Amino acid sequence: MVSYMQVEGLTKSFGDLVLFNKISFGISEGQRMGLIAKNGSGKTTLLNIISGKEGYDEGNIVFMRDLRMAYLEQDPQYPPELTVLEACFHSNNSTVQLLKEYEACMETEGNPNLEELLIRMDHENAWDYERKAKQILSQLKINNLDQQVKFLSGGQLKRVALANTLITEPELLILDEPTNHLDLDMTEWLEEYLARTNISLLMVTHDRYFLDRVCSEIIEIDNNQLYQYKGNYSYYLEKRQERIESSNVEQERANNLYRKELDWMRRMPQARAHKAKYRQNEFYEIEKVAKRRSTDENVKLEVKASYIGSKIFEADHLYKSFDNLKIVEDFSYIFSRYEKMGIVGNNGTGKSTFIKMLMGQVAPDKGTIDVGETIRFGYYSQDGLQFDGQMKVIDVVQDIAEVIELGDGKKLTASQFLQHFLFTPETQYSYVYKLSGGERRRLYLCTVLMRNPNFLVLDEPTNDLDIITLNVLEDYLINFKGCVIVVSHDRYFMDKVVDHLLVFNGQADIRDFPGNYSDYRDWKEAKLLKEKEAEKPKEDKTARTRRSNKQKMTFKEKTEFAQIEKDLESLEKEKAEIEAELCNGSLSPEVLVEKSKRVAEIINLIDKKTLRWLELSEIEG
Repeated sequence: MVSYMQVEGLTKSFGDLVLFNKISFGISEGQRMGLIAKNGSGKTTLLNIISGKEGYDEGNIVFMRDLRMAYLEQDPQYPPELTVLEACFHSNNSTVQLLKEYEACMETEGNPNLEELLIRMDHENAWDYERKAKQILSQLKINNLDQQVKFLSGGQLKRVALANTLITEPELLILDEPTNHLDLDMTEWLEEYLARTNISLLMVTHDRYFLDRVCSEIIEIDNNQLYQYKGNYSYYLEKRQERIESSNVEQERANNLYRKELDWMRRMPQARAHKAKYRQNEFYEIEKVAKRRSTDENVKLEVKASYIGSKIFEADHLYKSFDNLKIVEDFSYIFSRYEKMGIVGNNGTGKSTFIKMLMGQVAPDKGTIDVGETIRFGYYSQDGLQFDGQMKVIDVVQDIAEVIELGDGKKLTASQFLQHFLFTPETQYSYVYKLSGGERRRLYLCTVLMRNPNFLVLDEPTNDLDIITLNVLEDYLINFKGCVIVVSHDRYFMDKVVDHLLVFNGQADIRDFPGNYSDYRDWKEAKLLKEKEAEKPKEDKTARTRRSNKQKMTFKEKTEFAQIEKDLESLEKEKAEIEAELCNGSLSPEVLVEKSKRVAEIINLIDKKTLRWLELSEIEG
């Protein structure tokens, strides 16, 4: 396999905080690699280093010459005044830069270096850039190409950035949380797109189904070191457990040796001075192993929720709409004790608005919401992350409560609670402004749970959380003695946590499905298959009737259709001939300019005629 990138002995630290130390790995043609680590371990930093956005302390990164690489950042940013289509040209990728060079060359007298540029344009397929941009944006359900970026939702902006990375058909694609803010349909589209292409991949994601189906290798950063697993996420889980068990055996053996060696090292200085130097060095190595801490967390946190009465929560004949967008229409629902509901649906169908309405933050147009007297809400919102950066982590939580009740007289201190959610004692006394984005999300989650609620409402809690934290949260929710509503695009998370789904199909079409997301997906696929099978005999028996109801081509349209096919064949032939001439190096500068302009005209004509051909092909001949 061709090596695309090699990372050797890479070290990165911020002051006393070492993120990774002398890590090495490589990516070759066809490899699809997922990167796993807890928040704050340097996942995004590593991707930024590889993409050239950030420096490093020591080591080397070597790329294959002329490698086409694209990077999807976790939170992409564009100038707000740009349109969607302009945003696709606001990029540092090689094709966009080449197009800018070409445009500058055409505007410069004498067209310097035109021949070289034309060869590079052909090599990178730059002529078709705009067409490919429109095609991928359409597949990602971004159809208003003149809309300004500042009016896009988070999900729409992520899709524009995703289109930006896919247009150039990179050889190596780097993705930082690609499924954040994407709805389920778009996540599954991306999953299928990557599965059928030959793109090499380095990706950070918390979506475990996505990771399992797309990646064939996993690398994990743990205790500043890198571990590599040749397999998908399921395989990684098995092998990681084996590694931890092996490490625990090694640690226990080291502890026994450590105790013996410690006794030896504590003897009188005069005696130790006569002992072999290698024995002292060996002691320090054993000490390192004995004191090594595993990041594996298997403690179950069974918090005693506040008492919850028989009356929980009742929504009665709710109506809500914004102009032509209906959120709910005559919606009624009665929550039962210990119910765990998941809410799924595409972006823009009103899930967050629905949650805010239930929480009293948005008023319904009509209808009533009646909450039981014993209900204590814990609300984790998408935009609720607000902390004083100068506070210490432990102080943020202790301001809410010093202890949390576990039941049977047991209590957990704020520090112990934070430690369960993977905040080490050192991190607890660090300032909030030093936390990574994922660590801040984790802290926000702790502030919600520390209030001891009996009804949890979680709006996209999985965004920016690492897989280890998600496992802790899942265990917490499975054992939670209260009601739960979760809005999430994380299919794995929903499968583990919820009892049933509210499916938002748009325009106030809300269906209650008895099962988790995988159950719903299986049912949906079976329903579609059944509908297709039911249509097959109808097509045989009623083909003549159906054709008679369908619009037919006029004689003029048939003639036009036939002519377009001939034109397209002729244009494609002419385009191929000109491109061959442009590459042979025998044309004068004047002819080069003329021929390159003609190629642009031909591509425009092909696009227009293809669109018309598609319109006519929808009409029955």
